[in-house]
Amino acid sequence: MLAIRLMRMGAKKSPSYRVIVKEKLSKRDGAYLENIGFYNPTRNPAEVRLNMERVNYWINRGAQPTDTVRQLIRQLSKAEAAAEPAAETAPAA
Repeated sequence: MLAIRLMRMGAKKSPSYRVIVKEKLSKRDGAYLENIGFYNPTRNPAEVRLNMERVNYWINRGAQPTDTVRQLIRQLSKAEAAAEPAAETAPAA
């Protein structure tokens, strides 16, 4: 079974994470199938970059996101949805 989860990177006491697709039972920092994003909680506000096209691809293939990754996907989807109407109402020059 596949999972979409976080892989810890960065220095001691300064974590950053990759959002990756890997086998559910493999080690946290072991080999993975694809890197689909980045999460840095130490920034204010937290920096989240996800390739939503690839996230949806893997979810459609049966990959299960962890609880934390599910929250990140939901936050990013809301932010993109809020940005779209603002872009549509802007006058074209």
